[in-house]
Amino acid sequence: MLEYNTIYLDYNMNDKVIFSGVQPSGEIHIGNYLGAISQFVDYQTDYKSIFSIVDLHAITVWQDSEALRNSTREVLAIFLASGLDESKNIIFNQSQVPEHTQLSWILSCTAKVGWLNRMTQFKDKAGKNKENASVGLYTYPILMAADILLYSASHVPVGDDQKQHLELARDIAHKFNTDYSENIFVMPEPLMNKSTTRIMSLRDGSNKMSKSDISEYSRILMTDSNDKIALKIKKAKTDPLKMPNTLKESESRLEVNNLLNIYSACALMKKEEVISKYASKEISLFKNDLTEVIINKVEPISIKTKQLLTDKVHLDNILSMGATKAKEISCKTIAKVYDKIGMINK
Repeated sequence: MLEYNTIYLDYNMNDKVIFSGVQPSGEIHIGNYLGAISQFVDYQTDYKSIFSIVDLHAITVWQDSEALRNSTREVLAIFLASGLDESKNIIFNQSQVPEHTQLSWILSCTAKVGWLNRMTQFKDKAGKNKENASVGLYTYPILMAADILLYSASHVPVGDDQKQHLELARDIAHKFNTDYSENIFVMPEPLMNKSTTRIMSLRDGSNKMSKSDISEYSRILMTDSNDKIALKIKKAKTDPLKMPNTLKESESRLEVNNLLNIYSACALMKKEEVISKYASKEISLFKNDLTEVIINKVEPISIKTKQLLTDKVHLDNILSMGATKAKEISCKTIAKVYDKIGMINK
């Protein structure tokens, strides 16, 4: 354990450090796994990795307290079941490290209102009811910036929907460094997902797969039973035609294209190979094979996740140890920031 601390506490601004956060609101679906978690597992061999279960971000909308605690443990269990190694990475829940909110306030005094007004995700999430949205929903990109800058992250895994928030973090870091004439914060670079494919809803190929979707048949959860996976794929929206023959044809058929993307990602096959394999065949045949491919990917993770969730004390201990390691880094950042802005912090 001491060796582990040394590895992480001795890194400097030239190291390759990843920070990424996952919200514990709702359940983890296969889109989350394929688009983020599976790649976290790959990154841990090449980067010093810090993964936070960002429970403070989750409360920008109301959460049931017990459900939030259980969701936090479930995200951790899925991380571990997917192959993230707690002895090689720092894994913790955000609320146990108060430096996140300390830095967020300081950065909110650096950021400009106009910058936040440009954030499209607030407009999307608040919709027409923005006057009744929480202040936290409006300002959470600043907390996200604090999450990243607190650990001198050199790289942040992002999808298309998070690019704007990373740009905000870079803007804030640049302004702070300029205001105080010192490079206190590292300028984080985007680490684009190896697969740029977005996993869409099983009920609507034009919308991203989401845990907030009203229909449970819109998504495959990483804890779904084999029977439930089979039923969801059977009910997945398609069209009356046979399977496409070309990539161009598949891209014009949103729902079928989405199922091809899921097959490709789960089977680790090029999409063109999947299209060739099923060209002009019945969609029902493809769906049967897709079900098997998804089960082969999800079932081992689901079984291990459920085993891990039987020992909440063990999971809480992992989060606590991760928070201790995160604090050793974050406290140093806060000390530097406080000194720079003129706070007495003895």
